[in-house]
Amino acid sequence: MKVSDVDILIVPGLGNSGPEHWQSRWQARLSTARRMTHPDWDAPSRAAWVAALVDGVGHSGKPVVLVAHSIGVAAVAHAAPRLAGRVAGAFLAGMSDWNRPEVLPGLTHDFAPIPSDPLPFPSILIGSRTDPYCDLDTAGDFANAWGSLFMDAGDVGHINAESGHGPWPEGTMVFARFLAGLKA
Repeated sequence: MKVSDVDILIVPGLGNSGPEHWQSRWQARLSTARRMTHPDWDAPSRAAWVAALVDGVGHSGKPVVLVAHSIGVAAVAHAAPRLAGRVAGAFLAGMSDWNRPEVLPGLTHDFAPIPSDPLPFPSILIGSRTDPYCDLDTAGDFANAWGSLFMDAGDVGHINAESGHGPWPEGTMVFARFLAGLKA
Protein backbone atom coordinates (compact mmCIF):
# COMPACT_ATOMS: atom_id res chain seq x y z
CA MET A 1 0.00 0.00 0.00
CA LYS A 2 0.97 3.61 -0.47
CA VAL A 3 0.22 6.63 1.72
CA SER A 4 -2.44 7.73 -0.78
CA ASP A 5 -4.24 4.37 -0.39
CA VAL A 6 -4.89 4.74 3.34
CA ASP A 7 -5.99 7.09 6.08
CA ILE A 8 -3.18 7.33 8.61
CA LEU A 9 -4.52 7.90 12.10
CA ILE A 10 -1.97 9.25 14.58
CA VAL A 11 -2.65 7.91 18.10
CA PRO A 12 -0.45 10.00 20.43
CA GLY A 13 0.75 9.37 23.92
CA LEU A 14 0.08 11.46 27.02
CA GLY A 15 0.33 15.17 26.35
CA ASN A 16 -0.59 14.72 22.67
CA SER A 17 2.96 14.17 21.36
CA GLY A 18 4.09 17.80 21.06
CA PRO A 19 5.23 19.65 17.94
CA GLU A 20 8.79 18.24 17.98
CA HIS A 21 7.64 14.63 18.41
CA TRP A 22 8.07 12.30 15.44
CA GLN A 23 4.28 11.70 15.29
CA SER A 24 3.60 15.41 14.84
CA ARG A 25 6.32 15.71 12.22
CA TRP A 26 4.99 12.69 10.32
CA GLN A 27 1.46 14.08 10.45
CA ALA A 28 2.69 17.32 8.87
CA ARG A 29 4.50 15.42 6.08
CA LEU A 30 2.06 12.61 5.25
CA SER A 31 -0.81 13.85 3.12
CA THR A 32 -3.41 11.39 4.45
CA ALA A 33 -2.42 11.61 8.13
CA ARG A 34 -4.64 13.08 10.81
CA ARG A 35 -4.57 12.97 14.57
CA MET A 36 -7.09 11.19 16.74
CA THR A 37 -9.14 13.81 18.59
CA HIS A 38 -9.38 13.56 22.35
CA PRO A 39 -10.88 15.91 24.95
CA ASP A 40 -8.04 15.61 27.49
CA TRP A 41 -4.61 14.38 26.42
CA ASP A 42 -3.36 14.51 30.01
CA ALA A 43 -6.03 12.24 31.52
CA PRO A 44 -5.36 8.53 30.92
CA SER A 45 -8.95 7.24 30.82
CA ARG A 46 -9.24 3.94 28.95
CA ALA A 47 -12.92 4.45 28.06
CA ALA A 48 -12.31 7.93 26.64
CA TRP A 49 -9.19 6.96 24.69
CA VAL A 50 -10.78 3.84 23.22
CA ALA A 51 -13.95 5.74 22.26
CA ALA A 52 -11.87 8.47 20.58
CA LEU A 53 -9.85 5.87 18.68
CA VAL A 54 -12.91 3.93 17.52
CA ASP A 55 -14.57 7.21 16.48
CA GLY A 56 -11.47 8.28 14.56
CA VAL A 57 -11.36 5.02 12.65
CA GLY A 58 -15.11 5.28 12.01
CA HIS A 59 -14.64 8.62 10.24
CA SER A 60 -12.25 7.19 7.67
CA GLY A 61 -13.22 6.57 4.08
CA LYS A 62 -10.20 4.42 3.27
CA PRO A 63 -8.45 1.57 5.03
CA VAL A 64 -6.84 2.90 8.21
CA VAL A 65 -3.24 2.53 9.34
CA LEU A 66 -2.74 3.40 12.99
CA VAL A 67 0.48 5.07 14.14
CA ALA A 68 0.51 4.80 17.94
CA HIS A 69 2.98 5.79 20.64
CA SER A 70 3.14 5.11 24.39
CA ILE A 71 -0.37 5.05 25.92
CA GLY A 72 -1.67 5.11 22.34
CA VAL A 73 -0.33 1.56 21.97
CA ALA A 74 -2.37 0.44 25.00
CA ALA A 75 -5.43 2.19 23.54
CA VAL A 76 -4.98 0.25 20.28
CA ALA A 77 -4.77 -3.05 22.19
CA HIS A 78 -7.97 -2.26 24.10
CA ALA A 79 -9.83 -1.01 21.01
CA ALA A 80 -8.66 -3.78 18.67
CA PRO A 81 -11.77 -6.01 18.89
CA ARG A 82 -13.89 -3.02 17.82
CA LEU A 83 -11.54 -2.19 14.93
CA ALA A 84 -11.47 -5.59 13.21
CA GLY A 85 -12.09 -5.27 9.48
CA ARG A 86 -11.60 -1.49 9.53
CA VAL A 87 -7.86 -1.24 10.23
CA ALA A 88 -5.30 -2.35 7.65
CA GLY A 89 -2.38 -2.26 10.06
CA ALA A 90 -0.83 -0.71 13.16
CA PHE A 91 2.63 0.80 13.60
CA LEU A 92 3.27 0.78 17.36
CA ALA A 93 6.28 2.40 19.02
CA GLY A 94 7.48 2.99 22.56
CA MET A 95 4.65 1.32 24.45
CA SER A 96 4.10 2.13 28.12
CA ASP A 97 3.65 -0.78 30.51
CA TRP A 98 0.45 0.25 32.29
CA ASN A 99 0.45 -3.11 34.07
CA ARG A 100 3.13 -1.63 36.37
CA PRO A 101 1.65 1.31 38.35
CA GLU A 102 5.07 2.28 39.68
CA VAL A 103 6.18 3.16 36.15
CA LEU A 104 3.78 6.10 35.94
CA PRO A 105 2.96 7.04 39.54
CA GLY A 106 0.13 9.43 40.26
CA LEU A 107 -1.84 8.52 37.13
CA THR A 108 -4.96 6.43 36.87
CA HIS A 109 -4.06 2.95 35.69
CA ASP A 110 -7.34 1.80 34.22
CA PHE A 111 -5.49 0.72 31.07
CA ALA A 112 -4.33 -2.27 33.11
CA PRO A 113 -4.42 -5.03 32.37
CA ILE A 114 -3.25 -4.44 28.82
CA PRO A 115 -4.94 -7.05 26.60
CA SER A 116 -2.74 -9.82 25.30
CA ASP A 117 -5.16 -11.15 22.68
CA PRO A 118 -3.90 -11.28 19.08
CA LEU A 119 -4.59 -8.09 17.15
CA PRO A 120 -7.02 -8.58 14.25
CA PHE A 121 -4.73 -6.72 11.83
CA PRO A 122 -1.03 -6.75 10.91
CA SER A 123 1.19 -4.80 13.27
CA ILE A 124 4.74 -3.98 14.22
CA LEU A 125 5.88 -3.02 17.70
CA ILE A 126 9.15 -1.16 18.14
CA GLY A 127 10.73 -1.28 21.58
CA SER A 128 13.84 0.14 23.20
CA ARG A 129 16.38 -1.43 25.53
CA THR A 130 16.43 1.75 27.62
CA ASP A 131 12.77 2.77 27.63
CA PRO A 132 11.94 3.87 31.19
CA TYR A 133 8.24 3.07 30.66
CA CYS A 134 8.50 -0.46 29.28
CA ASP A 135 11.42 -2.88 29.32
CA LEU A 136 12.37 -4.65 26.12
CA ASP A 137 11.36 -8.13 27.31
CA THR A 138 7.85 -6.94 28.21
CA ALA A 139 7.47 -5.21 24.85
CA GLY A 140 8.65 -8.39 23.12
CA ASP A 141 6.16 -10.47 25.10
CA PHE A 142 3.29 -8.19 24.05
CA ALA A 143 4.42 -8.26 20.43
CA ASN A 144 4.43 -12.05 20.55
CA ALA A 145 0.97 -12.21 22.15
CA TRP A 146 -0.46 -9.69 19.68
CA GLY A 147 1.07 -11.45 16.66
CA SER A 148 3.09 -8.32 15.94
CA LEU A 149 6.44 -8.18 14.24
CA PHE A 150 8.88 -6.99 16.93
CA MET A 151 11.81 -4.67 16.39
CA ASP A 152 14.52 -3.90 18.93
CA ALA A 153 15.50 -0.27 18.25
CA GLY A 154 18.50 -0.46 20.60
CA ASP A 155 19.35 1.93 23.43
CA VAL A 156 17.07 4.78 22.34
CA GLY A 157 14.95 5.71 25.36
CA HIS A 158 11.19 6.19 24.99
CA ILE A 159 11.31 6.99 21.25
CA ASN A 160 10.01 10.51 21.74
CA ALA A 161 11.29 14.06 21.31
CA GLU A 162 12.99 14.00 24.72
CA SER A 163 15.07 10.98 23.67
CA GLY A 164 16.11 12.71 20.43
CA HIS A 165 13.46 11.26 18.13
CA GLY A 166 12.10 14.40 16.51
CA PRO A 167 12.15 13.48 12.84
CA TRP A 168 13.11 9.82 13.52
CA PRO A 169 14.34 8.91 10.01
CA GLU A 170 14.95 5.26 10.99
CA GLY A 171 11.31 4.98 12.03
CA THR A 172 10.21 6.56 8.76
CA MET A 173 12.05 3.85 6.82
CA VAL A 174 10.52 1.07 8.96
CA PHE A 175 7.06 2.62 8.52
CA ALA A 176 7.51 2.80 4.73
CA ARG A 177 8.47 -0.91 4.59
CA PHE A 178 5.57 -1.84 6.87
CA LEU A 179 3.10 0.17 4.79
CA ALA A 180 4.41 -1.33 1.53
CA GLY A 181 3.80 -4.84 2.91
CA LEU A 182 0.14 -4.24 3.77
CA LYS A 183 -2.61 -5.53 1.54
CA ALA A 184 -5.82 -3.65 0.75
